[in-house]
Amino acid sequence: MNKIYHIDCTLRDGGYYNLWNFEESLVRKYLEVMEKLNIDFVELGFRFLKDTSNLGLYASTTEKHLSKLKISKKLKLATMINIGEFNRLNLNNEINKLFFSRKKSKISLVRIATHKNEIDIAIEASKILKKKGYLTAINLMQISEINNNELSNILKKINKKYLDIFYFADSLGSLDQNKTTKICHTIKKFWKKPFGIHAHDNMEGALQNTVASFENGANYLDSTILGMGRGPGNTKTELLCSFLNSIKVKNYKLLFLTDIVDDHFAKLKKKYMWGTNLYYYLSAKYKIHPTYIQNMLSEKRYEENEIMLAIENLKLQKCKSFNPTVYKNSKKFLSQAKFSKIENQMFNGKKVLILANGPSLKKNMKKINNFIKKNKPIIISLNFIKNLKIGAKVDFLGICHPSRIISEIKSIPPNLKLITPFSSFNKELKDLTKNFKKIDYGLKIEEKKFSYFNSHCVLEKILVLPYILSFLYSSDVKLIYFAGLDGYENNKIHRRENNKILRKFNSLNKSSLNFLTPTLYKI
Repeated sequence: MNKIYHIDCTLRDGGYYNLWNFEESLVRKYLEVMEKLNIDFVELGFRFLKDTSNLGLYASTTEKHLSKLKISKKLKLATMINIGEFNRLNLNNEINKLFFSRKKSKISLVRIATHKNEIDIAIEASKILKKKGYLTAINLMQISEINNNELSNILKKINKKYLDIFYFADSLGSLDQNKTTKICHTIKKFWKKPFGIHAHDNMEGALQNTVASFENGANYLDSTILGMGRGPGNTKTELLCSFLNSIKVKNYKLLFLTDIVDDHFAKLKKKYMWGTNLYYYLSAKYKIHPTYIQNMLSEKRYEENEIMLAIENLKLQKCKSFNPTVYKNSKKFLSQAKFSKIENQMFNGKKVLILANGPSLKKNMKKINNFIKKNKPIIISLNFIKNLKIGAKVDFLGICHPSRIISEIKSIPPNLKLITPFSSFNKELKDLTKNFKKIDYGLKIEEKKFSYFNSHCVLEKILVLPYILSFLYSSDVKLIYFAGLDGYENNKIHRRENNKILRKFNSLNKSSLNFLTPTLYKI
């Protein structure tokens, strides 16, 4: 059996979660543990051409910083470059800017991350780095999107004289063991040097795919502690070590690894919550880059149904590579329609009661019914409230988010009139709501914008509370009362967001907003 090399890339791939801001005490402990475990290589971040001043020290490791770390000579260091950053016409100068000669560097191995259309410049880069004395590896990304003929041609094209290792990366996390095995067979047919795998865990198959690669000739195996890495993460170091121990390929002392997992990385996982879930599974199935999912989860504002809608939206687009513009658009389910003035005189000078689905709504029904009987307000429900029993009919249902419409439309009584941005909907949403009587009040989404008009409002996000308040304020209502708007007792993020919205509207007219039921909001 050929020698197996184990690369731990926690401080590179894991940095996508904490922007490479690893505490120095953790890094020192980590390097000690990797040495005691006898891990072959540790990958310390990237070497970026772009400005990384907004990122941590381990985003783009410098020789100056590496010289300050206490690193055993037994522990070899690796780093990675993204060849997409480089200009072929200025390649030599750009690489010289990032790398000394190997004799003056702490780095032993440089991995060159490349897409299939970047192979030629990756080969040139490996040639330059090899002449500087480094071990070089091409890391071919998105292997699941490369057919067998394309892979064969890439392997034939590679200049073996300047390249030591060929790596394939399951960037979209969509491989299984059979596909992995077939890839390994193709590699062995056209590549006679060492090769390796970098697996992602979207479908909980990272370890199995790594083992399948090992069983089919791979010499280089990647992992990260607790799987910490972009999106759902990677093959877990602790599991790969256990496997290699069990077949007596390695002799790791797992006790050292247990300590750093418990003392450091378990806390990081609790904070950043990487790992496989339904969304990452679907991203692999639909060939969506996992960073889209990671960003939505990290923002912590999106409900489950909103993320599912975004995934459905992304599925229809080419999203194998992450594009910030596409990400923003994936969350915009409304078209930018032309808006027309609406007839809203019936609201002028009237009192309005807005019902929300907080626990206080049912607890205070007697008080609410007495208020309705005495004041005869126009009653608007924020989204559909099941089993609502009040002593008067609800006049309008305010609903604007596509996820709400899709999930609730079958429960909404057909005689209930909607306040909704119908003209902004796509065909599917228009078909779902076309048979309802409605007030078509437009909604436009723009970052860091807020304004309302007779025809529409402009908001930062698709939220029903500011949408309905914008409609009512544009309609010159006399007074607005809330019932059941309790303030998200267990969700401070939502509470702060809604509190900000309420204060903004209340500042426009100090006497306009009133609460009939207990609330945590302070306006």
